Amino acid sequence: MRTLSEYNTELKLKGFNVFQIEEDANATRLYSRKDFYKICLTTGKSKIHYAERSYKTEGTILFFGNPHIPYSWETLSTKYKGYTVLFSETFLSPKNRSENLQQSPLFKIGGTPVLEITEKQRQFLNSIFQKMIEEQQSDYEYKADLIRNYINLILHESLKLKPSENFNQNKNAAERLTNVFMELLERQFPVESPDKPLQLTTANDYAKNLSVHVNYLNRSVKEVTGKTTTAHISTRVISEAKAILQHTDWNISEIAFALGFEYPTYFNNFFKKHTGVNPSSLRA
Repeated sequence: MRTLSEYNTELKLKGFNVFQIEEDANATRLYSRKDFYKICLTTGKSKIHYAERSYKTEGTILFFGNPHIPYSWETLSTKYKGYTVLFSETFLSPKNRSENLQQSPLFKIGGTPVLEITEKQRQFLNSIFQKMIEEQQSDYEYKADLIRNYINLILHESLKLKPSENFNQNKNAAERLTNVFMELLERQFPVESPDKPLQLTTANDYAKNLSVHVNYLNRSVKEVTGKTTTAHISTRVISEAKAILQHTDWNISEIAFALGFEYPTYFNNFFKKHTGVNPSSLRA
């Protein structure tokens, strides 16, 4: 069994890793969403929280994780099996394919990150994952190219299932603007360093960036989502604050600055207002 540092080293050096979940169950938790796209082929009951949506799954599914979108996974089955492949943008596309990835119905914000898979499809996809594992362990000089082709094959087989039919197309100007706002909001995260704080923190900031009047942005977002622009921003900042509190050793002052608060007191008050508890309580 390889250690956490060995897994991370392999990812940093090669830009990918593939493994069988039933053998390396804890490995799915080793990788930060900040760096890697993820494709999981799994069989079992689970609940997936993806951006602002949740999916309850049973049977075999394909899941597509985008490093620019927050997600979490609750395994509900006592028995759970499958495969996971993780890859960086530069590994899959040295020639700037990443923009296409982010616009794909499989990875796009508002797209379809979960596909139900039949038994016949599962067997075929199993064989692809098994081939990737074999190549990863081989000495073949061009194994990275071959694995890249296998990943693209999975993506194309998934697109043939027409995931775009399951996702809402923009029907008017308000929906188009709201969609762009939500994408821009997600692109501000994750916050990777206290030295690189959020640049857009208010509805006015987003309106200026999108070259629209703030009233028009607010009206559009409220019409489409039922929530205000500020509410979406606050929800996302709280989500990021919780992740930073739970997964880093940054102090409260650093977290406050990183999330765009001038003083730690402002951050403490904001966090307690939205969660009912003080930030430090998450580290107790």
